[in-house]
This record gives sequence, C-alpha cells and structure tokens, in this order.
Amino acid sequence: MAVGKDEIVEVLKPRTDKREYKRIVLANSLEVLLISDPDTDKCAASMNVNVGSFCDPEGLEGLAHFLEHMLFYASEKYPTEDSYSKYITEHGGQTNAFTASEYTNYYFDVNTDAFEEALDRFAQFFINPLMSPDATTREIKAVDSEHQKNLLSDLWRMNQLNKHLSSAAHPYHKFSTGSWETLEVRPKEKGINTREELIKFYEEYYSANLMRLVVYAKDSLDKIESLVECKFKDIRNTSRNSLSFPGQPCTSDHLQILVKAVPIKDGHKLRIQWPITPSIHYYKEGPCRYLGHLIGHEAEGSLFYILKKLGWCTSLSAGETDWTTDYSFFIVAIDLTDAGHENMQNVVGLLFKYVQLLQKSGVCEWIFSELSAICETSFHYQDKSPPANYAVNVSSNMHLYPPRDWLARSSIPSIFNSNTIQKILDELTPDNVRIFWESKTFEGHTELAEPWYGTTYSFEKISAMMIQQWMSASPNENLHLPAANIFIPTDLSLKDFKDKVTYPILLRTSSYSRLWYKPDTMFCIPKAFVKIDFHCPYAGNSPESEVLTDIFTRLLMDYLNEYAYDAQVAGLHYMINHTDCGFEVTVSGYNHKLRVLLDTIIDMIVKFDVRADRFAVIKETILKEYQNYKFQQPYQQAMYYCSLLLQDSSWPWMEQLEILPNIQPDALSKFVPSMLSKAFLECYVAGNIEQSEAQSAIDQIETAFFKRSIPLCQPLFASQHLTNRVVKLGKGKSFCYSAKGLNPSDENSCLVHYIQAHPDDYRENVKLELIALIAKQPTFHQLRSVEQLGYITVLLKRNILGIYGLQFIIQSTAKGPGYIDQRVEALLSKFEAELRQLSEDEFKRNVSALIDMKLEKHKNLREESRFYWKEITDGTYKFDRKESEVSELKQLTQQQLVDFFDEFVKVGATQKKTLSIRVYGASHLSDLEADMSSTEEPKYIHIDDIFTFRRSQPLYGSFRGGRTPTKL
Repeated sequence: MAVGKDEIVEVLKPRTDKREYKRIVLANSLEVLLISDPDTDKCAASMNVNVGSFCDPEGLEGLAHFLEHMLFYASEKYPTEDSYSKYITEHGGQTNAFTASEYTNYYFDVNTDAFEEALDRFAQFFINPLMSPDATTREIKAVDSEHQKNLLSDLWRMNQLNKHLSSAAHPYHKFSTGSWETLEVRPKEKGINTREELIKFYEEYYSANLMRLVVYAKDSLDKIESLVECKFKDIRNTSRNSLSFPGQPCTSDHLQILVKAVPIKDGHKLRIQWPITPSIHYYKEGPCRYLGHLIGHEAEGSLFYILKKLGWCTSLSAGETDWTTDYSFFIVAIDLTDAGHENMQNVVGLLFKYVQLLQKSGVCEWIFSELSAICETSFHYQDKSPPANYAVNVSSNMHLYPPRDWLARSSIPSIFNSNTIQKILDELTPDNVRIFWESKTFEGHTELAEPWYGTTYSFEKISAMMIQQWMSASPNENLHLPAANIFIPTDLSLKDFKDKVTYPILLRTSSYSRLWYKPDTMFCIPKAFVKIDFHCPYAGNSPESEVLTDIFTRLLMDYLNEYAYDAQVAGLHYMINHTDCGFEVTVSGYNHKLRVLLDTIIDMIVKFDVRADRFAVIKETILKEYQNYKFQQPYQQAMYYCSLLLQDSSWPWMEQLEILPNIQPDALSKFVPSMLSKAFLECYVAGNIEQSEAQSAIDQIETAFFKRSIPLCQPLFASQHLTNRVVKLGKGKSFCYSAKGLNPSDENSCLVHYIQAHPDDYRENVKLELIALIAKQPTFHQLRSVEQLGYITVLLKRNILGIYGLQFIIQSTAKGPGYIDQRVEALLSKFEAELRQLSEDEFKRNVSALIDMKLEKHKNLREESRFYWKEITDGTYKFDRKESEVSELKQLTQQQLVDFFDEFVKVGATQKKTLSIRVYGASHLSDLEADMSSTEEPKYIHIDDIFTFRRSQPLYGSFRGGRTPTKL
C-alpha cells in the first residue's frame, strides 16, 4: 500500500463534499493530509503515532498511555504547565488523546483565529516535550484514577479477560491502561525509574516517519501547507522501522474454550468469537461487512428473529473487532434473557446452524450488490461531522489504507469476490471458536480470577463434537436469508426551496397539535428529520404510569423491529421513547421513504395490543436496568440525585423498581387507552421535505388519533397542558445532600457542586457562560493536575429546563466529597482574585472566543434539528438564541461580569444559591458521619429527605405549558 513521497494522489471523497484535500510528505518523512474547508468555524488537527500499548516494556504496563498523558503538560517552547490546554480552552476549543494497541492519537479543535498558535503548541508535543519529575509523579496518579474509574466496568473487565486468555507471548495479552501499581510501585521495587523509561520510550518510538497528521483549516491548501511545513519540520526522524507484531494472539490452548465469567451487573451475555484472517487485506471485497450484515440481521428468518421469537435474546450484533493487519476476531455478541441463559447451548447451536446455512447457500451476489449500493449511498451522502472527529477518523486510517482511500477506507465494498467471503466464512468453525458467557448466576462457581480487574471465571475446553450435538438438539426453526430491502432510497433529488428559511416557522396550530417546519436550505442532503411529541397528562403522573409508558414505547420498538430493521440498514432511523410528559416518535434519514416508515409507526401505535410473551421479555429487561442503577459511576449517581432534587415532575427509580415486579400485561392493556385518551402533539418537520408534505403527514396523524368515528384521543383542556417546573433555591442558602454510594464495592466518591443562577435570559446567560469558559481550565489545572483529586474533574454550565447554573463534578478515590467541596470553594476564592485581575485584552479575548463558539454553524441536519427541538420542548422558543446572545456579548463590560460573579458565584455572596450532592464511596464512608456533624459546616442546610425538601421549596415558573407558544 506504500505510496511514493512525491506522488500526487487524488483522494476519493463524497460527491457532496466541497472540501479540498492534498497529501504531502515533509522532508522528515511526516505524511500529512491537508483539508481546506472555507466554510468551517473550527480548525482542527490530529496526529496519529504508530506506537501504542503493544510497545509497553515488560514490567511497565501502561507506559504508552502514560506518555500520552504526559505530552499535554509542557514543552521547552511553552514551559508553563497545562498552558497548551489553557490556550485551547480560552479559544473555544477542546483537546484530548487516546491510546490503542498499535497507535496513539492526539487531537484538538479551536476557533479559527487561534489556529496557528494552537498548531504550534500542538507540534511541540512531538518536538521537545518537558516531562518534569514532579509532573510525572502527579500524572501517574491521574492514570491510576482513570484505572480506578474502570475497575467496576464490565466492558473493561471482560475486555481484559479476553486478553488474559490469550498467548502470554503476544502483546495482545498485556494490561494496557496502567495504574499506580504498574507505573510506580513495581518499578520502584525493581529499581526502575519510570520517568527515565518514559523519556527513553519517547525517544525510541516517537519518530516522524511513524506519524500521520491531518490538518483541517479554513485557509487555502497552499497556506495550510506552508503552516504545516513551518510547524512540524523539526520533528526528528530516526527512520524507525514500522512496528509490527506478527503471530496470532490465540494458540490452540486458547481455542475451543467456554469461559464462564461473573460480571458486575445483572444480566446474561454471550460473546462467541473466532480468530480470522484480517479483512483489511481484502477491504474492497468487504468479507466481514457481508458476513456481519447477514449474521447480525434482524428481519424475518434471521438468527436474531428466531432467538427473539423463542424469547431467548434481546439484542444481537455481529462483525469484525479487535483487528490489526496481523490478526483479527469475528464476534457475535448476544444479550440473553433468563430463558436464553437456560438455553445457552441451543442459542450457540442455532448460531452455528445459521453459519452452516450461509456456507450451504453460497455467497449471494445480489446481497453483496445491495449492501454495496447502501454503503456507496451512505458514503456519498454522509453528514458533515465536527472537524476534530473528522481529523481523528482520517488520521487513524492513514497507516492502514492507500491515500486514495483515506476517507472511504473499507466503507464501500465494491469488488464482489465470493472466494474471499467464503474464505472468512470457512474460518467460523467449531474448531476455531472461543465462547465467553457472562452471568451473575455463576457467582460461587468460579475458581479462577483475572489478575488486573479481579474478574472471577471458570475455563473449560469444548469440542467440535459437542457443538455439533448442540446444533442437533437446538429447535428446528426456519432460518433463511433476508428478502430484498424495500427501504433503499432511489430518489435522492433535492427539493427546490425558493426562499432561504433561517428559523423554524409555526406552520399551523390547532387544539390537536402544533406543527413547526424548517426546510433544508443549508446542508443540501436528501435527508429529513421528524419529531412527534405526544404530550399525555396521564403518562407521567405517577411512578407506575411512567413505568407503563416505558414498557409501552419499548414494546412498540420491539414490534416494529422485524419490519423496520431494513430501514435502519438503508439509512432511515427511527426511535420511540418515553419522555417526562408522554412519549415521542423520531424518524430521520433519507426522505424518499420516510413517510412509509412514519405511517407504519403511527399505525402500530393506533393498533397497539399487548403480546404477553413480549411483555414478559421487556419487563425483564427493564427490571435488570433498574437493578443495575446501583452499579452506575458515583458521578452518575450524584447527577441523578441533583435532577431528582430540582425537577418537580421527576420520579425516583427506587419506587419504579418496587412497582415493576407486580405489573402484569392487563395493567398495560388498560393503561394505554387511558394514556392516549388525552393528548397534544408537538411536531417538528425539517429537511428535504416540502411544506405540503409536512402538513399532509401531520393531517394524517391527527386523523388517526383525533378524527376517527370513535377518537382514540381528545384534545387537552387548557388546564392540562404540561409544565416543567424547577425548584427555586433560596438566596444566600447552601444546601447539601449526602448519600452512600449504591455499590458497596466502589471505592470512588463524587461531589456535584451546583450553583443555581437564573431563569433563561440572553444577557444573564452569556455572563454565566463566560464565567464557565474563563474558569474551566483553572478548575481542571488546580483540582486535577495540581491537587490530583480525580480523573473526572469538570466545570460546565448546566441548563435544567431553562434554569441556568454552574456545576462542578469531581469523582475521586483520593479524597472524600466533604473535603472536595472545601477545595471547590477554595478554588472559587482563588478564581475571584484572578477574575478581578483579568486584563482588558484577556477579557476581550475570552468574549471573542465565546462569540466564535456561539456563531459556530450546525454541521448537519440532525444537529440543527436537535438545537431547535430543545427550544421547543423547553418551551423557550428562542430560535435566534445564538445571534441574540452574541449581541449581548458584544455589549458586555468587564465590570458587569464581575458584578454577576459577585452576585451569583462568589463564595459567601448574599444572593448565591448552592446545592452540594455528595456520594460517598467505600473508601470514604468514615467521612460521611464526620462531615454531617462537622462544626466547620454550619453554613450547609442538610437535606435528609429529597421529597420533603422538594415539596417545601418554591418553584420557578414553567416556560412550557400551553397551546400557544409564550415567553416568560
């Protein structure tokens, strides 16, 4: 796949893509893709270094990941610690990185006027980074905190178990993220200096010829090229050989195995995997895409369809995973019901029967051609994504594909070769299989433990004969290949909209519904976005009704699946989910056959009936979800408590969990007609759809529900329109709610420190956002980098149904929530002085950055629609929000910002309203009682009962709640 340094290659791009691309190779052998996008609001860069965790030295597990952390700190040219991140944040951008097995990717985006300096700071990562001894020690703690966050994650645990049960001689076997144990304790015991090893690792592997860079900017290609040449030419090239790790991770000892593992969460999962020939070598022939399409299909006759019909599974996916150019795995992942768990052997037997069906049927050219057509349409009409995401995706492709296919990669299988597909299919045999079976029912029956995460498991060998017996014993069901896909769009023409419509227009309103409409005159893609929000007063007026509404929406999705799965495959997506005031239907994607799908969904709602067998499966699924809430991360628990305390219409999951076991199908049969008896429909139609088409669709929906001879729905009375009210905290008061972490095994604690400010108001909003922007990086630097309180350290603006505030989120094993709360207050006191000392230039720079962020254009129809839909559902209807807030920003003075801080945010301010949520993990339970009785906390009003507190507090007025849009 090699291409000469000076060879000019045309990069294949989507036909709707107006950006320009150019490949260059610098004198130091750094290969670069330049992307010029005159319409972009953000510039971005991504450097993909062909060095990952596979290169970790023995006894220094996680060193590559640790190096990724360290490069952010400082460089010889920019020696101030965290100044790179500070610069990016102050100029409206974000930055991050991740370490994979064979590469590490660094990336950022930033406002266009700050790109040149940002790129220079970024380049210094790879030229002269500083890795001070002090920073090295502190950042090992950050790596460990990240590891602590993952310790109770089933995803991480099972992934490592999979690696553990592979050849110790292959780097796939390694523990890759690192911890305090692997980077500090064990190296010290062996007399190894981690910092010296870190520098040696960087010098050995970080060579320009192993790097691939994507630079995405607003300027012309020539100007970008000049900029890149200037900034990156000094990266040294040691002509390091490209790294490869030949050989297979699995020897015969690791094949034909059945592993039973105990997960953290309730539920049963099967992961059946086979080592296969990596399909990257045949990427234009798409063997794994073809096989994944069929084995993972969900329409009638598919494996999933049969397993679902038998009541044995709730989800199934299939495809290639964990691949490199040397090895790969094909995996089928199945979520089992309790009945499916009891019939595991039959499930595996049916899977092998389906594989056998594919082998006997031969490779079908018409299926390949259909899939190829879907993939080609998807490539050429793909939504534009944020520049940083785009840069990361492309830079990750550059080591793997020839330049022509850097954008397309393996997304367009175009060469039909039955032999290649058959070759991979023939590798999916009983002789080659690895089966991982997860369930809490194995607890107490496992004698082994994975060393890094402590996952307990048992291990046994299985034979091809055993699997043959499972196949023979499994039910004799009618497995067959899918029919032709009727949802593939054939009309991709664009409507001729005469006038450019800037904001959604209220097309019409009635006692039944309100229709908002916005034609697409910006993205010019043959797609549409439709939302129908059913406001039903009886859907959320109790914990029981909320549970029943949830079951109702999931059953609808369940019933639709076998028919509408083809629509998803063809790029037409749908969702039905419950909301705080009813349920909503979303359909988005190619507009050609959208109406067909929408009409089917509406018909399914109208004719809804309760199928007892499917009710039982959905109920079981929801029950497990609720039971697994206790295994959420502590920061998620704290966020939940915050919402429960402040949102007047929210119900606790504990009550819903109590109700669930006793709910029977007849309760839902009685509930649904009652729920639908009163409704108001909030509708939004946008994209490549004519006004008349939008009206016609809503007319038909109104007829289906309200205008039948015996209507299913009656319009709401004026008093029944639903509101969304938020608790109004008392001025000058600091409330505190403390709780034990729900998972007694979790060492992590969390603090959410919420400062409530004001109801939605353009002028006040921008002051709050500017405070958040200026304080974001100092918060991260002080609380995470300096004090090392925890890996998750965040400051952000929070908008709760139109009520604005600031929110600090810190999750930690190092310190308890009470101590962290004090550090947040200390940080705010320190920040107060910094804000007052802010120079006029610094103030203007931050204002300018926020203006640029606000004027950033939506990337695609889905993003735009979600923005406007939030205005509609919140009841604020400020479609011109961005422009109006920019207008306020331009008039804002520094003194007004300081005055706002003094009134709402300053420690001890008489108007300040604070709510601290403290979740105490296992390592800080002793702090809980001490914090509650501390004489240093007289300022806090401790909340003993959430609902007593909520009932005792005044409420803000609701923005939502009427037939006619109003503004408070």
